[in-house]
Amino acid sequence: MHKIDKSFDISMVLMAVYSSLETIIAEKNIELIYDIDATIPKELKGDANTLSHLLTQVLTFVLENTNKNEIVLSLWAPEDFLYEESISFEIRENDFSKELIVSFLENRLSKDVELIDAEIIVEENKPTDIHINIAFKLNELGNRRYYRLPDMAMLGKKVLLICKSQKVAQSISKMFKYFLYDVVVGLDEYKRQGSNMAQYDILVIDNKLATDGFENLIAKVKKETAIKYVLLQDPGHLEKKNVQIESTDLIKPVMQKSIFELIISLFENKIENRNIKSTEKKSIVNIEQYINMSAKKEEKSKEKIIHQVSLKEDKIERLVLDSEVGEKNASIVGLKYVEELNKFLDSFTGSDRYFRQVVNDKQTWQIKEFCIDLEKHAKEIGAQSISHLANDISLLFVYDKLDMLPVYTNKYHLELTKLIAEIKNYLK
Repeated sequence: MHKIDKSFDISMVLMAVYSSLETIIAEKNIELIYDIDATIPKELKGDANTLSHLLTQVLTFVLENTNKNEIVLSLWAPEDFLYEESISFEIRENDFSKELIVSFLENRLSKDVELIDAEIIVEENKPTDIHINIAFKLNELGNRRYYRLPDMAMLGKKVLLICKSQKVAQSISKMFKYFLYDVVVGLDEYKRQGSNMAQYDILVIDNKLATDGFENLIAKVKKETAIKYVLLQDPGHLEKKNVQIESTDLIKPVMQKSIFELIISLFENKIENRNIKSTEKKSIVNIEQYINMSAKKEEKSKEKIIHQVSLKEDKIERLVLDSEVGEKNASIVGLKYVEELNKFLDSFTGSDRYFRQVVNDKQTWQIKEFCIDLEKHAKEIGAQSISHLANDISLLFVYDKLDMLPVYTNKYHLELTKLIAEIKNYLK
C-alpha cells in the first residue's frame, strides 16, 4: 500500500479534531485537554487525514463512554527526533471496562490503524489505557527547536498561572517552560513566594475565576507594574468582564502554538526596552479572597448560557479612535502619530471593497492575512472598534464558522467609514 508522505502542521490537525468534537464536548460538559510534550515537532510528514480521522474516532469513543469531566490526550516523542520517529498518542486512566476498549480497538479502529501503519500498545497493568504509536518524518531535517521567538528579550519571563483544573495548569505550564519561563502555579505557591505581584511578567487566570472585584484589583496593580493580564477562555464562550482593564485571551484547548502566538502579541512592541526588571519593587496583593469568592459563587449558581462572541453583537462600547493610545504607541517606537494615521488611510481606504470581494470569492488565506494586518495596524493607531471587529472575524476561523463571513462585510464597511471620518477629523 502506498504510504502518504505530505507535510502538515500537527497543531492544525489537533484543532480540526477539536472542532469536530465540540458538540459532544458541550453536551457532556467535558474538558478536552491537549498535553503536548516539547519534543513534538511543529511540522511533520505523513498522512494527516488518516491521523485526524483516527484521533476523532478515539476521542469520540472516550467522550461517549466516560463519566469523567476531564479527558487528557497526551503527545510525546523521543528527545532525539532526527528524521523518522514514533509519536505516542495516549489517553490514560480511563473509567471503562477492558472488554469495551478491546472491542473498540478491534472493530472500529482497525482500518485506520492499518492505513497509517500504527502500533497499538496494551500494558497488562493498564489494560484500559489507549496508547497508539505512529511513525512520522520530520519536515525540516535537523530542526529540533520548533518554535523560535524573534527576539531574546521575549525569553525568560515569569508567569503566575491560576486555573480551576490542575491538569490544564500542568499542560500550560509545560508549554511556557519551553520558552525558559518560570511558572508559578496556584494560590498556595503564589503565597509561598511572597504574594508579590511585581515579580511577574504575565498573569494567566481562568476566566471563570476572575470576578469584577479581582479585575478591579488587577487594574490597580497594572498602574504600578508592567504585568500582562491574560484570560483563559473556553472556546465559543468568550466573555469580557471589565472593559477598564486591558486583557488578552488565551483560548482552550491550549497548544504550544497558542503560547508562542500569545508571547508575540504581548511583547512584540516591547523588545526595544531591555531594562533589567527591578527585584526591589514590591506589590504585595492578597488575591485569594477574590478567587475563593468566585469559586463559591459558581458552585451555587447554575451555569450561564453565553453565546459565541462571533455570532452576537458586541454590547461593549468601544472608541472608534482612541488618539491617546495611538499617540502613546507611536511614541514608543519613535514615530509620529499623524504619519501613522496617514499610512493607515493610504493602506485601508477602499479596503471594504477588497474584503467583500475576497469573502465572495471564498479566498480563505487572503481573508486571514487581511484580518491579521488590519488588527495590527488598527491597534497601533488606537482604532479600538475596528480592531475588535477584525479579531471577531479571525475567531470565525477558530470556531469553523466561515459561513458567517458575509455578515461581516457590511459591518466592516460601516466601521471603516466611521474610522476614516474620525481620522480625517483628527488630522484637521
